[in-house]
Amino acid sequence: MTPARIGTPAGPTAAAHSPELRAAAARFGRRRFLTVTGAAAALAFAVNLPTAGTASAAELDAAKIKSDPFTLGVASGDPRPASVLLWTRLAPSPYEPDSGLPRDRVSVRWEVAHDERFTRIVRRGTTTAHPEFDHSVHVEVSGLDADRVYFYRFRTGDWISPAGRTRTAPARSANISELRFGAVSCQAYHDGYFTAYKHLAAEDLDVVFHLGDYLYEYAVTAVGGARNYTDRRLPAHYNRETVTLEDYRLRYALYKSDPDLMAAHAAHAFVVTWDDHETENNYAGETPENDVPPEEFLLRRAAAYRAYWENQPLRTPQRPDGPDMQLYRRLHFGRLAQFDILDTRQYRSNQAYGDGWQVPGPESEDPARTMTGETQERWLLNGWKQSRALWNVVPQQVTFSRRRDVPRDGFKYSMDSWDGYPASRQRILDGAAGAGVDNLMVLTGDVHVGYGFDVKADFDDPDSRTVGTEIVATSITSGKDGADKPTNWDNLTTANPHMKFYNGRRGFVTVTLGGEQARADFKTVSAVTTPGAPLTTAGSFVTQAGDPGLKPA
Repeated sequence: MTPARIGTPAGPTAAAHSPELRAAAARFGRRRFLTVTGAAAALAFAVNLPTAGTASAAELDAAKIKSDPFTLGVASGDPRPASVLLWTRLAPSPYEPDSGLPRDRVSVRWEVAHDERFTRIVRRGTTTAHPEFDHSVHVEVSGLDADRVYFYRFRTGDWISPAGRTRTAPARSANISELRFGAVSCQAYHDGYFTAYKHLAAEDLDVVFHLGDYLYEYAVTAVGGARNYTDRRLPAHYNRETVTLEDYRLRYALYKSDPDLMAAHAAHAFVVTWDDHETENNYAGETPENDVPPEEFLLRRAAAYRAYWENQPLRTPQRPDGPDMQLYRRLHFGRLAQFDILDTRQYRSNQAYGDGWQVPGPESEDPARTMTGETQERWLLNGWKQSRALWNVVPQQVTFSRRRDVPRDGFKYSMDSWDGYPASRQRILDGAAGAGVDNLMVLTGDVHVGYGFDVKADFDDPDSRTVGTEIVATSITSGKDGADKPTNWDNLTTANPHMKFYNGRRGFVTVTLGGEQARADFKTVSAVTTPGAPLTTAGSFVTQAGDPGLKPA
């Protein structure tokens, strides 16, 4: 989330879709574009897929790859009891538009082992890196043991990838005593170094949830913005806003070449969801931030969604169809926890009152407004009715709890957060109560600060029942170095008595779920505009099972 365009990095005019592409999009028309057939056809011209499908390319002799193709590392994601998704992308020259490979298929071998020396291999196979998917690889490995650590790697030609470590989920019926996970968000490359990821890689975690803004569309200067490189110069094509598929692919290559981000992915399985900047700041459903024709924005959305899937450890059901991609999904970790991962961008109503911080009124309080869309909302509430988990956790994007900006009349709310969609929030809370969800935890990113909230049955009454907790993960870099007490600290903490923690440094959160309580540790670094800052714990809180509410640990 970025307010309008205030303070965004300067740079040349963004790249644009070609006139031929814009004309083709206009011919589809908005209604047809959003049908399955229209989306598939739009995808074909938007991302240059051959009509014959992905098997049409010739095969490259991998022995001819003369430099390391594993420059973007490896990743795993969406762990299940018997399977996990493995990812890599071949890119000998990651900062070049073709990544240093011809438009040929490449055969890639993969291995999964019990040990990091790969002396006890339990699964192996061969897959294809297709040029139409930018030579990315998504391998769904099955037949694994539940709740077990595995190591994995890839091979092509004479090259071997770095090894990654992953862990399968416990069996759904398993009675596990503890689950420890990380939550991260908002990693603007141009705002600083990914030092927090270096520390995250060293944490003992079962899984990491990325809550959005993995990528930013804004220009990155030759010196990497606030990183202020003196030992390298980035190519000029990074110094513009991302619009086309090539733009987004190149930007992912820049981010994923960062060694600290690669280390975190190699150390932990990630469960990812997006927010706005993976496409465009504060877009809402089909509505762009800027005044462009809807068909043209949907082309941009199709390109952004395509590049997102190509560059994340996501399974086949998440592969997009044109400008549409089902990212919401459910994961189970034994009987201890159910995770319902939401998408609060793709289906939401447009922000009320022109977005930003506004005085609430009839437009924002319209009961027809939705943050999730009807289908996703029904899926979430039905999933809670069927849940047998002790903890029901909702990884999502924007602040769920109420946030007044000042402790007096005339207060404003953020129209981009759930405060701009209060009827939608109330339906979620009513659904949780109706399903008997006793231990609700909402995970949030977006705002570049760490918050800890008690979720209240009635935010107007501080003494009303606490029905859940919200843990807001600060940014990895976005907002640059930050401060322990931002300038609005007094106003926010006074105006919102249910806010139990507020810190404005960069970092991440770790959460430990147990049978009796959950513990959240807010971990921060002192700086990101210079590398190597140490990690400290800015605050620790617990909430008891069956008695929600954050208390200092």
